[in-house]
Amino acid sequence: QVQLVESGGGLVLAGDSLRLSCVTSGRTFSSVAMGWFRQAPGKEREFVAGISRSGTRTYYAVSVKGRFTISRDNTKNTMYLQMNTLKPEDTAEYYCAAAFPGGSYSYIPRSYEFNYWGQGTQVTVSS
Repeated sequence: QVQLVESGGGLVLAGDSLRLSCVTSGRTFSSVAMGWFRQAPGKEREFVAGISRSGTRTYYAVSVKGRFTISRDNTKNTMYLQMNTLKPEDTAEYYCAAAFPGGSYSYIPRSYEFNYWGQGTQVTVSS
C-alpha cells in the first residue's frame, strides 16, 4: 500500500504561482514512480506530469509544458509540482498519484499504470 497526501492548493490570480506537495508513506519512496493528474468540473481526469523513480526523467502534458515543473525529494518522501504563470483553465482538483511497482529507475508510467491516489487539493485560478 502507498498512502498519498497532497497540500498546497488555493485560490490565486492568473499569472501567479503555486507549489503543490505530495507526501507519501507505506513504501520506500524511491521504489515508486509518481505523477500529477487534475480534474476540472464536468471534465475527465487528465495527466499533468510524471516523474521516474530516480527523478531524472520527467514528462509533461502539452498544456502545462514550460509552465509546470515536477520534482521529487527521495530523502523526504515528497513530490512537488511547481506551477508558474497559472491560467484560469488550470483550475481543477489536483491529484497526486503513484505507480507501484514503479518500473525501472528511469521509467515514467503510462496513465493507466498509476494505481494509488491521493484525496486531491483544489487549485482555483481567477482572472
